[in-house]
Amino acid sequence: MSELNDLYQEVILDHNKNPHNYGTLEQADRTSEGHNPLCGDRLVIQLRLENGRIKDICFQGSGCSISKSACSVMTEVVKNKTIEEVEKIYHVFHQMITRPSDQEGDFDDLGELAAFSGVNEYPMRVKCASLAWHTLRAALQAQPGTVSTE
Repeated sequence: MSELNDLYQEVILDHNKNPHNYGTLEQADRTSEGHNPLCGDRLVIQLRLENGRIKDICFQGSGCSISKSACSVMTEVVKNKTIEEVEKIYHVFHQMITRPSDQEGDFDDLGELAAFSGVNEYPMRVKCASLAWHTLRAALQAQPGTVSTE
């Protein structure tokens, strides 16, 4: 299990240092801002939908390594997915990070998102890991205003 934890830590550190899909998206048709006041994380997610799929997605922002890397991995996972597919992935991810720490789970189908499986042991970090998802869901629903984890 230690090797797996080392791999997960490596994924998080790599995405924090070299975030994927970081920047501005020209011709975005959905944008949402997210804020985690407890940690100071701030995100802006921009995306372009085409035929009910996320054709392209980018983010900007600053925050802790969990927040930034979770957003980076999320953007990779949701690209070319339908809104319904994104919702299903979100629910499994949310279940993984909020389950009781003594409860095991099989989250291998989440790919690199499984790197955040240990977040459930640190309740204050759950909001860091989920901020990107709440911000993405607000963008998909075209909700105005800033999403807050409070």
